[in-house]
Amino acid sequence: MKILIIEDDLRIAKPLAEDLKHQNHAVDLAVDGFEGLNYAQSSQYDLILLDLMLPKLDGISLCKKLRSENCQSFILMLTAKDTTTDKVIGLDAGADDYLIKPFELEELAARIRALSRRSSETRQPILSYGELQLDPSNCQATYNNNKLLLTPTEYMILECFLKNPNQILTRSLLIDKLWEIDKFSGEETIKTHLTNLRKKLKLAGCLDNLIETVYGIGYRLKKE
Repeated sequence: MKILIIEDDLRIAKPLAEDLKHQNHAVDLAVDGFEGLNYAQSSQYDLILLDLMLPKLDGISLCKKLRSENCQSFILMLTAKDTTTDKVIGLDAGADDYLIKPFELEELAARIRALSRRSSETRQPILSYGELQLDPSNCQATYNNNKLLLTPTEYMILECFLKNPNQILTRSLLIDKLWEIDKFSGEETIKTHLTNLRKKLKLAGCLDNLIETVYGIGYRLKKE
């Protein structure tokens, strides 16, 4: 999932962002309401984790603004106020769920899974290419049923290949794609990530070089 965290308390936001990244989610972080609004308007997110009390633009106003602009992201409101009134106000503003601070990361993960199940009718199908499978619903990839322990960048690259199995992906296309999570991506970065991805595929039992280099152009999945 692509997730936007809008939280001004960095003691909460930074560990939360790191935990979500370790789960192979792509994560952006905004520390005030206006910055969060700019992020949400400039990119499409699967989920927005929105603090209720924010500087510059509060969470309720921001939520109403996003819904008025037909923002389709799930919005999970984070609030330190454990009162029915605040919960109702948040839900009426357009939030899909709420979580009381402080909270355990395991509980947040469960809430995220619950929100994902709400959209089961539009759930993305599992992407397959031979023994290689990628499940967008939980950001997990396997080869011959062996789990691949991928970084968020490696996951995004692999997803890009599986969504375009019969195409050659140019280096510039991959760089543009990775700019969503790494603004410093370049050709050497792409090569490094691909090298690591090939190693992990080999460790999972993929003896052939599944990701081929098309010299002078880019990369593609080896034809079955």
